[in-house]
Amino acid sequence: MTGARLAIGLEYDGGRYRGWQEQPGSPSVQEAVSRALGRVANHEVRCIGSGRTDAGVHAIEQVAHFDTRAKRRPRDWLLGANTYLPDDINLLWVRQVEAGFHARYSATARTYAYLVLNRAVRSALERHRAWLIRQPLDAEAMHRAAQALLGEQDFSSFRAANCQAKSPVRRIESIEVRRSHERVWITCRANGFLQRMVRNIAGSLALVGCSRLSREGLAEILAARRRDAAGPAAPAQGLYLRRISYPQTMLPERRETMLGPVGA
Repeated sequence: MTGARLAIGLEYDGGRYRGWQEQPGSPSVQEAVSRALGRVANHEVRCIGSGRTDAGVHAIEQVAHFDTRAKRRPRDWLLGANTYLPDDINLLWVRQVEAGFHARYSATARTYAYLVLNRAVRSALERHRAWLIRQPLDAEAMHRAAQALLGEQDFSSFRAANCQAKSPVRRIESIEVRRSHERVWITCRANGFLQRMVRNIAGSLALVGCSRLSREGLAEILAARRRDAAGPAAPAQGLYLRRISYPQTMLPERRETMLGPVGA
C-alpha cells in the first residue's frame, strides 16, 4: 500500500477482551481498533501493536501503527476512530511517522504497572482493575526485595509455562514498589517482558509483603530458573501497560489534547 504510516496511542479497559491480539471467535482490542480506523479510512486497516496484552489486562498507553492511503488530519483520525470505538477503548493521539517506524520493533523499553488494593473490604469501583489483598502489605520490604531483579538476567522462574519466547533473558531497567494510601503500585521498566512475567513477579512480591517469603527469597527464586519455585501469578485485572518508549527522533510527541499536542 502506498501512502502514509501513522502511529496511534490508545488506552483500554481489557476486562471484556481476550487480549490485544486478534483471534477468531473472541473479542480483541486489535480487531476493534482496526475496524474503527478502517471506517475512517474507507478501506481495510490492520493496526500492529507494540506487543500483546493478555486477556483482562489494561493499557494506560498502548502504541500501534497502521498504513493508509487515505488523507486525513490527525484530529480527524482521532475523533473519527473514537466515534466508532466502544467506550472501553479510546485513542489518545495520532502521529504520522516515517515508513521505517514499527510499533513493536522500534520500541526501546516497555513499562508495566501492577495495582494492588490493600484494604480489608472489597471495592465496588476497582473490582475489575486491581488485585484486592486484605492482609497488610509491607511495601518497603517488597521494594527492597524487588531490586534483586535489576539488570540482565534469566527470568525462567517468572515466565508462563507456554511462553513462546526464544530466550528467557531480559533486562529490567527499574522496578519500584510504592504505597499510596490503600494502593500499592509495582512499576517495572524493561527492554522486554516474557509472557505473564510481571504478574508472576507481582505474585511473589505479594508473598514478601505479607511476610510469607523473605527479602532474599526473591533472589533465590530467580536463581532457581523454575516456574514452580515462584509464587502464584497475580490476577490479570491489576496489570496495566503503562508506556512504550521509542527514540525521540522516531516518535517525539506523545499526547494529543483538544488544544494541541503536549510533550511527553
